Amino acid sequence: MRNLLLTIKYDGSAYHGWQVQANALTVQEVFQNAVEHVFKKRLAVIGCSRTDTCVHANMYCLTFKTDMNISCDSVVFALNSYLPDDIAVVECREMHQDFHPRYSCKSKEYVYKLYNGRIKNPFIAKYAYHYRYNIDVEYLNRECKAFIGQFDYSGFCSAKSDVADTVRNVKNFEVWRENDMVYFKVEADGFLYNMVRIMVGTLLFVAEGKIKAGELAEIIKSKDRKRAGKTAPPQGLYLNKINY
Repeated sequence: MRNLLLTIKYDGSAYHGWQVQANALTVQEVFQNAVEHVFKKRLAVIGCSRTDTCVHANMYCLTFKTDMNISCDSVVFALNSYLPDDIAVVECREMHQDFHPRYSCKSKEYVYKLYNGRIKNPFIAKYAYHYRYNIDVEYLNRECKAFIGQFDYSGFCSAKSDVADTVRNVKNFEVWRENDMVYFKVEADGFLYNMVRIMVGTLLFVAEGKIKAGELAEIIKSKDRKRAGKTAPPQGLYLNKINY
């Protein structure tokens, strides 16, 4: 039995996240349908992470097992012929039997895109959060370093989460500007439900002066969700990189 690792990318605008749901269209369901067309049976497709409704992926990894003798290049082209235009397979590799797309992962990187123009832009509304107020990115890039380290991030997690262990190791956090676009990039060994979006929303509170310079470390330590910022909208969030 072959264990195939596929790297895909997708526009999440039309989907209710990755994981199959009973009454909503998801990326996993659409992908499983394509796999069934190519491999002539319903195979178990295992993803590297959950993503929320309208969240995108520049790099998403998944596995499934098959005994069919089809080359990795052929898998890529065959699946892409059955997938819609908003999902694409970019690579296929054969892995050892114990490889798991989630548990073999060393770290994940997310990017959040914020459109900081004064006037809204309908052509990027599905792909970036429009925030028209001034942002001092140099200031935010200094303040966001408080997130780096191993902390209990229960104050940066949605109430819907049922995860018992809320300690995560954030390896890097950066904020920068490219013209009217502001980017937030964070890498960690794992993320809690809505963690990145709450981090971004909290930094916007910093930008607005609702959270003062140097207060982030204390807010993290407090583990109090009410002291952090709002949850930023989903359309600006991208799963950017998976490191194995």
